[in-house]
Amino acid sequence: MAEFAVYFLIEKLTILLNENAQLFKGVRQDFEYVRDELERMIAFLRVADGFEESDPELNVWVKQVREIAYDTEDVIDEFLLHSKHDHCSHGIRGFLGELYFSIKKLKFTRKVSAELRSIISRVRNIAQGHQRYRYKLSIQEQDSSSGFLDYSVTDRRGDALLLEEGELVGIDNPKQNLIRLLMEEDPGLKVISVVGMGGLGKTTLVKRVFDDAVVKKHFQNHAWLTVSQFKIEDLLKDIIQQLFDEIKQPLPERIGSMNSNRLKEIIREFLRRRRYVLVFDDVWSIPAWEAIKYALPNENHGSRIILTTRLINVASASCIETDGYVYELNPLSEEESWTLFCQKAFQGNSCPQHLIEICSNILRNCGGLPLAIVAIGGLLATKNTLRVSEWEMLNHSLGPELEGNDKLESMKNILLLSFNDLPYYLKPCFLYLSVYPEDHLIEHNTLIRLWIMEGFVKQKEGRTVEEVAEGYLNELINRSLIFMVKTNDDGSLKYGQIHDLYREVILLKVREQNFVTTANEQKTMWPGRVRRLSIHNTLEHVKKERYGTQVRSLLTFGVTDPQSMLNILQLLSSFRMLKVLTLKDVPLLTVPEATFTLFRLRHLSLRNTKVKVLPRSIKNLKKLEILDLKQTYITELPVEILELHCLSHLLLYRTVVYSYLPYHCSYGFKALKGIGGLISLRKLVYMEASCGSDAIKEISMMTELRRLCITKLRREDGMAICSSIKKLHNLRSLNLKSTEEDMVLDLQYLSSPPPFLQRLYLTGRIEKFPVWIQSLHNLIKVYFRWSKLSDDPLQYLQDLPNLVHLEFLVGFTGEELCFKSGKFQRLKLLNFDKLEPLRRVIVEEDAMPHLEKLVIQRCNLLQRIPRGIEHLIELKVVEFFDMPDEFISTMDPHRLGEDYCKVAHIPEVYYTFWRNGGWEIYPLDQNPADENSRQPRTVIRTQGRRNSL
Repeated sequence: MAEFAVYFLIEKLTILLNENAQLFKGVRQDFEYVRDELERMIAFLRVADGFEESDPELNVWVKQVREIAYDTEDVIDEFLLHSKHDHCSHGIRGFLGELYFSIKKLKFTRKVSAELRSIISRVRNIAQGHQRYRYKLSIQEQDSSSGFLDYSVTDRRGDALLLEEGELVGIDNPKQNLIRLLMEEDPGLKVISVVGMGGLGKTTLVKRVFDDAVVKKHFQNHAWLTVSQFKIEDLLKDIIQQLFDEIKQPLPERIGSMNSNRLKEIIREFLRRRRYVLVFDDVWSIPAWEAIKYALPNENHGSRIILTTRLINVASASCIETDGYVYELNPLSEEESWTLFCQKAFQGNSCPQHLIEICSNILRNCGGLPLAIVAIGGLLATKNTLRVSEWEMLNHSLGPELEGNDKLESMKNILLLSFNDLPYYLKPCFLYLSVYPEDHLIEHNTLIRLWIMEGFVKQKEGRTVEEVAEGYLNELINRSLIFMVKTNDDGSLKYGQIHDLYREVILLKVREQNFVTTANEQKTMWPGRVRRLSIHNTLEHVKKERYGTQVRSLLTFGVTDPQSMLNILQLLSSFRMLKVLTLKDVPLLTVPEATFTLFRLRHLSLRNTKVKVLPRSIKNLKKLEILDLKQTYITELPVEILELHCLSHLLLYRTVVYSYLPYHCSYGFKALKGIGGLISLRKLVYMEASCGSDAIKEISMMTELRRLCITKLRREDGMAICSSIKKLHNLRSLNLKSTEEDMVLDLQYLSSPPPFLQRLYLTGRIEKFPVWIQSLHNLIKVYFRWSKLSDDPLQYLQDLPNLVHLEFLVGFTGEELCFKSGKFQRLKLLNFDKLEPLRRVIVEEDAMPHLEKLVIQRCNLLQRIPRGIEHLIELKVVEFFDMPDEFISTMDPHRLGEDYCKVAHIPEVYYTFWRNGGWEIYPLDQNPADENSRQPRTVIRTQGRRNSL
């Protein structure tokens, strides 16, 4: 980590001294001396970073180097800020003004010079230690360190912590045992507690059980809750959110202001007379279980609760009242451990003969803990099997660390070795994950933007800085340090998490290095140096006077109480060096005035606040690159925003959620004349084409755009928008929407579309299919909404080689859609919604061979299920939503529906009706015609009528 801090400082010094020679006159020599001395240490730091854990003296020396780098950066930033501020803030003209500025500059230069002399004295002492420790380190250690691999980006996401079903070792018997316990005929509510130490794979096992198709069919309602350190209200809201999302219903009104008792009542009412399965993962205390259980009704329908916990007393207490089961998970056997180890370390191949003894010793220390085996196996997978010294070094390092220690601590040490083996550029990226609260979902795009704004990612020749950051993220995934929770259509990460144990390792390091400081309910003491401040839920203690010149980042998570908000606003006024400011979810009505004095700010997020106006003083933030205003109430931007020439991301839209999404459900901002001057923009969403063709034409100047969303387009804008888009050669995502659903979206003039386009969203009437779409071989996702296409769209889309996701909402006016044999080779998700004239869907053999999910909604004239659906052997889920009874009856096994056999191979088939003021969701194997036997998966009653288009 010290290596990164020093490397970053050297790069910064070199650039500043070259580009600001006149500004640094008088202190240039001192800065050059510090830079040169640190350059001499950089190679040694790369070695020392890996050995400081086992050498306390070396640890102190590395810490001193790191602090020198931070202190020097503080002096530089203070100098630049002072010089810039003085020069810009004094409008005095003539001789007196120049004299005043010169005297003040001289005074401050002397102050900087004094601070630099102190730093130089410290650098000289550190340089002496540098020579001493170079001699101290053994030749063997230096050789092994210099043998670090060149960590090029490889994409092996199958090595992530949560393995594919076929790769899991030792899980089959526990999985079948748990399923048997879940499916027992006993009608009473039962709790099954899976207990074991951290790293045994409790969560992985239970997730496989929870996702099993048999379990999904048996229970009508399902929810997965991660408990850990929780607030009862938040947990109850999470349960409600999942239950309502499962049946595609909006949340009860005013849920945000309800107390825990009212929330429990909603849950009890929802689950009453239902057979449900709920998982509460990572329960740490008996009071936590006590707070949960009273929300769960027991009406003898065979419902089940699964708990995972590390504590046997929690497991026992949770099972007593329901006469449940404590299922103790055991470590893997030697054979299972070896199998898993070889899968991770050698990609399933056999261990080379010359490494068997070394690997056996390493594996013995893992104690049969799957997480430890996965971690160390993933680490060794990056090693060259011919460099035995690297394997020997790891073997010798593991032994002393693990022998005689508690197994949990041993596992932390193993994971710490994974951290130490990271290349220097990945260490700050990995440590930065500590800004997130425990069990927080890490959103891919946000994380990458934060890494870049923090300065962790450097552009490489031939690659954008985003592509470099993407490579960093893939490396952490491949090393099993981040695992995927949800993926995009192309298989890339959408949301990820880090395991609790990895997070513990990170927290140890960030505390030691003061890399990130977390303020939450439990934390009352802050360290002497705060560089990045992450506030979780509340901020009760403010000591702003100590940290103003040091804090570079301020991030908030779940801060909703007014007092914490006021404390944060007090802090802002003193954080002059802030580069990253994230106030997501903070209940702000206006943008804090102090924000516009943060002249070095690069990233500003006001996402999901109540802000309605962006002040004109936004022009002060000349270095701002990312402005995130999603889900705010801002609809117009001040013209002064056009002065922010560094801006790369302008994200502003608000979406209103309905049961059915009407045409007008999202709102952007009115276009500004002159917006084309923001030529650094890479993402622009959602701009309303309110200024007509002039604003649309200016888009052609933004040649760096990767994502573009434009709404309120008129028919007469067609030629202008097509002319602009064809110049955006870097575009990856395009979203176009007309003013009204019957307004024509004219796209016939786009003769040469952006060649790398991956996602295309077209909303509005399209008179003739845009034939240029069939040339976009990189397309992954295509949406047609209210397009009312008369041409058969499949003939233009069927040969797209990378198309994975296809949706139509009021998108086609024909009576038949035929998927030809051999076409749509990579399609995985297909959705038809409100294609009212549609009568037939035909799937020829070998069409859509990899389709996994099919959704058909509100196609009222569709007479039968798609003919040939039996050919779709990889189909896992089919949902029929609000379809006619006659359509559903053709698949009814109780009435000998002739199409039942065609869908019998599909694990999950559901159909949904609106009846008696509520949605009823049924598994296919239940009979909707028999009032006595039918048991819908979910019933929700609401007042009034359903939403419609």
